[in-house]
Amino acid sequence: MTKKHFQLILIFTGLFFIRSIGQSNFVKIEAADKYYNLRDYANAAQLYSKVLNDTTINNSKVLPYKIQMVNLSILPKELKKNKGNKNDSGSVAVKDTSVANVTKPVKKDSVISKTNDTVKKTGGSATTIDPKKVSKYDYVLYKLANSYLNLNDYNNASVYFKKCVERNIYTDANYFYAISLMNNRLYSEALNAFETFISAPNSSDSLVKIARKKEAGCYLGMDSTKVSKEIKVNKLDTNVFNKGNSSFAPAFYSSGTKIIFTSARKGNIVVDPKKQDPEYLCDLYYTEKTDTTWSEPINFRGPVNTDQHEGAAFYSEEGSVFYTRWNDMNPKEAFIYKSKSNGSMFFQGMKLNDNVNMPGYRNMQPCLSPDGRKIYFSSNRPGGQGGFDIWVCSIDENGNAGAAKNLGAPFNTSGDEVTPFIHAVTGTLYYSSNGLAGLGGLDIFKCDFNSTDSLFAFPKNMNAPFNSSKDDAYFILERTNGKGFFASDRDDCPGGNCYKIFEFMNKPINFRIEGIVFDAQTNEPLKEALVSIIDAHGVDEPIYVVTDDQGNYSSDLKPKMEYFIKAQKNKYFGDAASITTVDKSSSQAFQQDFFLNKIPAGEIEIEGIEYDFNSAKLRPKGMENLDKLYDLLNLNDNLSVSIEANTDSRGSDAYNLKLSIARAQSCVDYLVSKGIKSERLKPKGWGETNPLVTEAEIKKLTPKSPEWEAAHQKNRRTALKVIGESEIKIINKGQ
Repeated sequence: MTKKHFQLILIFTGLFFIRSIGQSNFVKIEAADKYYNLRDYANAAQLYSKVLNDTTINNSKVLPYKIQMVNLSILPKELKKNKGNKNDSGSVAVKDTSVANVTKPVKKDSVISKTNDTVKKTGGSATTIDPKKVSKYDYVLYKLANSYLNLNDYNNASVYFKKCVERNIYTDANYFYAISLMNNRLYSEALNAFETFISAPNSSDSLVKIARKKEAGCYLGMDSTKVSKEIKVNKLDTNVFNKGNSSFAPAFYSSGTKIIFTSARKGNIVVDPKKQDPEYLCDLYYTEKTDTTWSEPINFRGPVNTDQHEGAAFYSEEGSVFYTRWNDMNPKEAFIYKSKSNGSMFFQGMKLNDNVNMPGYRNMQPCLSPDGRKIYFSSNRPGGQGGFDIWVCSIDENGNAGAAKNLGAPFNTSGDEVTPFIHAVTGTLYYSSNGLAGLGGLDIFKCDFNSTDSLFAFPKNMNAPFNSSKDDAYFILERTNGKGFFASDRDDCPGGNCYKIFEFMNKPINFRIEGIVFDAQTNEPLKEALVSIIDAHGVDEPIYVVTDDQGNYSSDLKPKMEYFIKAQKNKYFGDAASITTVDKSSSQAFQQDFFLNKIPAGEIEIEGIEYDFNSAKLRPKGMENLDKLYDLLNLNDNLSVSIEANTDSRGSDAYNLKLSIARAQSCVDYLVSKGIKSERLKPKGWGETNPLVTEAEIKKLTPKSPEWEAAHQKNRRTALKVIGESEIKIINKGQ
C-alpha cells in the first residue's frame, strides 16, 4: 500500500468517524426532543447534556422550534429525575404540584404529559421565535436550560440560560434567566435580567407584562420589613408527616388536634406490586395529637384509598370527606369525590357531578364554605382566566353541585391559582398563586372576608416565612388563628424538590381601639369624657376609659367580639359606634373618634310625629321617628326629658289642651313600651299656648294657602326638652 493510499484511507476513515459522530448527535437530539415534547424533562436534559459535551455540534446548523403564542394553561409542577431511585429499568420521576407534588417512576417510553412547557410554567405567553438558522449548539443549549427550569433545577437552569443570554440568540432567554435567578432568591440579579428583557426591542408584550409582575415580586422578596419574625415555622418530623417521597395537603379532621394529609410512602395501597410502587402512589392518612406528640399515621385504606392517587382532602362538619382522585394512565383528568361516614368508617366514594368534575380536565383540592353550602376547588377547565383557577359551586347535603362560577379577577390570573381554604371563623380565603406578585413559584395569599357585603378583599401576599422562592401551598389555619400548616418544596429531597408539610405558630392576634372625643361645634378635644366599650351580646363586663387632657382614649379588644361603643360627657349628647373583631384574621388597630353635641337649653323638635285626625293614636310613621328618640335616650341614659306636644289654634282652647296632653302621653307610653324607664319621661301638653308662629302672623297669610298650612303645621309639633341630667359615673371599672 502506498503512502498516498494510506492517507486516503485515513481521511475517509476520519470523515466516516466525524459523520458517525454527527449522526449520533442528530439521533440524540431527536430522542431528546421527543422526551422534551412528552415533558419527560429529566431524560431530555440527560441527552441534551451528552450532546453539548460533543464539541462537533458547533459545526452544523439546525432550525429551532417555534415557541407559539399560547394562552397560559395548567401550571402543574414538572417532571423530575429521581436522583435517589435505584431502579435500573430507566424510569424518571414525576413532580406534579397541581395535584400531588410527588416523585413517581414511569417507563421512559410512557406518555407522562402532566405538565405544560416552560412558557406556561413561568406565567404568561411567549413570543414566536424567529425561525432563522441557529447553531445546533445554541439550540441544544436553550432546550437544556428549559429542561432544567421545568425540572425546578434552578441552579443549572440559571447556568445554561446565562450562556444563552451571552450568545444573544433567543430573545426570551433573559426572561427565563431572570425566573431562574428569582427562584434561587437572587432577587437583585433577577431584577437586572428582567429589566434587560423588558427593554429589549423584540421582547413580547405578553411576557413583558408578566415580567413587570415578577419584578414586583423581587422587590417584595428583598423587603426585609415584610418578613414576620414573630411567626415560627418548622418542618414536621419524618416519622409521622414527612416520611416517604412526598407529603402535602394537610387538612383538619374533626378537630384541631387531628389532621388528614396526603403522602407517597411505603405501605400505600397497590393491586399489583410488580407494576406499582407504593412509595410513588398517593394515599390519605390521618394522625392525632396527644399532648405534644402526633400518633403513628393511619392509612384510610379502602374504600377511600385505592390503587389510584388520592389526596387533597377536606373534612366537612357533617362528617364526610371530600378528596381528589387521579391516575397515571390519564394524567389530564382529576376528579373530586365525597365519602360519607357513619362515625366509625367511611363508605364508597361518590364522584361529584359534572358541574364540579368537568370531564377532560383536572378538578381538585376541594374546600367547603363554613356553612357547608358552597364548594371551592381548583380547575383548569375552559372559561377561566388561564391555567388553574379557583371555582365555586353551591352544594347540598347529598353532594349535588350547582353551576360552577369562576371567582374572576383579581383572585384568578393568567397564572395558576390552587389549594383554596376558607377559615371557618373569619371566612377568610387563603389560596396559592403564581400569577400575582410573589417571591417565586406558588405563593400563599389571603383575602379577608367582609361579612357585611359578603365579598372577599383584594389578595394579600402572606410573605415570608410562609412564602419562599419555591412553591408554597395547601395553607390551613385553626379556628383560633393560633397555628396552622402548609406544604412547601423549599427544601431539597432525595428525588429533587418535593412537597413536605410545615407547621407554623402564628403571632398573637391583637386588637386595639383608640381615638379622640371632640366637641362637635368647636372641634376642640374633650377631656374627662367617658368611653364605654360594651359587649353587644352582654356576656363580658363593659370596659370604661376616660379621655386624657387631649381627649385621647385607647383600649385593648378581644377577638371574635362585637362591641357597642359610646362616648359621654355631662352637658353633651353622647355619640356611639360599633366595632367587630369577629371576621378579622390579623391584628388591627381601630381608629374611632367621637363628636359630642352640647345639650341646648330650649326644646328640640322631634320631626315627623304623626297622629290620626282628631286623635292621640300614633301613626306608623310617628312610631318610626320615636324609635330614633328611643335610640337617643338609650344612648344618653343619664338624661330625663319632657315630651311636649302642641296643637295649632284651630279648635277650642280646652279641646286643644286635652288633645296635646293625650298625644304627649302616647309618645311616653310608646317609649316605655320600648324599655325606657317611665321616671325619665314627663308628658307635657301645651295645647295652642306655645306657638312658634303667632296668631297675628298667621292672619297676615292667605287662608288655605300653602304658607298658611305650613304655619299651622309648624305649631302642631312634638318637642323634646332635657329637664334632668345625672352625673356620668363608671359603674364597673374595667381597664
